[in-house]
Amino acid sequence: MSQVDWLSHLLQIITVTGQLEVRCVYGAPWRVVWARVAANEIPYHVIVKGRAIFEDPESRTVQELVSGDIVLLPHGSAHVLHDGSGQSPVRTHESRGAAGWMLSENDGQGEQLDLLCGRFFVAPPHDRLIRNYLPANLVVRAMEHQAEEGIGSASRQLSGLVGLMRMEAAGDRAGGRAILNALSSVLFTLVLRAASETGKSTEGLLALAGNPRLAPAIAAMFADPARPWKLPDLADLCGMSRATFMRQFQDKLGRSALDLLTDLRMSVAANELKKPRISTEVVAETVGYQSVSAFRRVFTDRMGMTPGDWRRLALKSE
Repeated sequence: MSQVDWLSHLLQIITVTGQLEVRCVYGAPWRVVWARVAANEIPYHVIVKGRAIFEDPESRTVQELVSGDIVLLPHGSAHVLHDGSGQSPVRTHESRGAAGWMLSENDGQGEQLDLLCGRFFVAPPHDRLIRNYLPANLVVRAMEHQAEEGIGSASRQLSGLVGLMRMEAAGDRAGGRAILNALSSVLFTLVLRAASETGKSTEGLLALAGNPRLAPAIAAMFADPARPWKLPDLADLCGMSRATFMRQFQDKLGRSALDLLTDLRMSVAANELKKPRISTEVVAETVGYQSVSAFRRVFTDRMGMTPGDWRRLALKSE
């Protein structure tokens, strides 16, 4: 199985939508402060032109971003973007376009910035998967000029996507808002694909997916989480001993393979429980539990509410 398989299966389990909210067109000096967002929201920023200093105090990250860089904050942390000069920012003024997003501008005469900002929304309770298994912040680069053999790479695809977003944000044409929101949703998937392809992630699912030896276990669990996987089965898929597999998996993910498998099963169960005609017993069996009492216990432990409470809450909100 390829790395893309696990991502396709993940996005069948969780629903992610995107929304462009602000286009910032600034001249230095400038500074933008973003507060922590709700549990099921993931802020994103796309540097269309120029450069910015990104600071995430929670993870103690300070990084320079340049044209083509895209940053996601899967943990929704408060963060700051600025021009790096240390000077007092020029006052901004906002106007709302017909497409619904805000245009924020200033009269700064320094280095110019064109920045797209928005949020992804993850349908609860699946934000748990995002927060538990993705890093606090994620930076990838959309590359325009690559060798011909790289034409299908995720970073090359991201470059085309960012170009489309920029064109739509710069105009005020019919359907602009719908197109920008649809492109934002694609952006989420391509950023995760690019991050796993580069192999630079040091933690979480992306580190596992980018590791050729461990990727087969990830793909298998995502493809069939209800299967009664045992550690020796998963280790065999990776050509490792049980002990080596457990150690390497724990080192990369920070959690065990069985932890991940259980969280996947509970997310699938949460989706199944939304179907009013399917009993809790059938849902339990669907996600690999022969005992409904064991399923109820694990679901309550992981989700913070019983399967019945989640069903009632989910049906009420629809």
